[in-house]
Amino acid sequence: MRLDEDRYYGAKVPEITVSFWVAKIISTAMGEATSDFLVFHTNPYLAVAAGGLGFALALALQFATRRHVPAAYWLLVVMVAIFGTMVADVIHVVLGVPYAISTVLFAAGLLLILWGWRASERSLSIHTVVTPRREAFYWATVSATFALGTAAGDLTAARFGMGYLNSAILFSILFALPGLAYVAFGLNEVAAFWTAYIMTRPMGASFADWFDKPVQSSGLGYGTPAVALVLTAGVGIAILYVCVRHRWQRAAIATRGA
Repeated sequence: MRLDEDRYYGAKVPEITVSFWVAKIISTAMGEATSDFLVFHTNPYLAVAAGGLGFALALALQFATRRHVPAAYWLLVVMVAIFGTMVADVIHVVLGVPYAISTVLFAAGLLLILWGWRASERSLSIHTVVTPRREAFYWATVSATFALGTAAGDLTAARFGMGYLNSAILFSILFALPGLAYVAFGLNEVAAFWTAYIMTRPMGASFADWFDKPVQSSGLGYGTPAVALVLTAGVGIAILYVCVRHRWQRAAIATRGA
């Protein structure tokens, strides 16, 4: 099988393109706003239970696919964004764990997952995610990055007093740095990817909070329902584009192979 066929038919995760990063960042912002809407404007216990069920169903669907299916993949990303935010918020709001401690705990958990993945599979490259075990490590890593990013974003905005916009700017810079280091200084591709990936969560969440939080809380005051609705529409458009583009690419590969 040729390299381009391996790329689109073998791995269970997408290629890293501009559209991937756009969809990823919008989904993180949407997860923050949607989680806040469900928890604070509906029954919080039912919201968390529904989020957990949605995450479990999306996870089962993703693992049931035999190849990369964009709709299934991005559905799971969306559910991780929503449920991961809920988990991080429950740990702080319900259990009373300070943001600084939860950030350290989530970071330690993420490092432990990455260590286990590297020790077991000898590579953290997403291009090698072609077996159920590697896929399990991949989604465990993704889930940990969402929980860590939520806690880290809240830590800088609230505990450190930076406010939402300054936090969003900070994490935007930290998101861009790995890519610049990869291009300019030859930073390892895998390290650059995962570092940037981790930063998308607090960046997107901070922008979402900046738009929906009250003015007195350093936000713009547009409200959680409106921001969640706009971002949900944005995620839908981004995912639709990714799905259509993937179909075109598969058709092109099939045509060349005919």
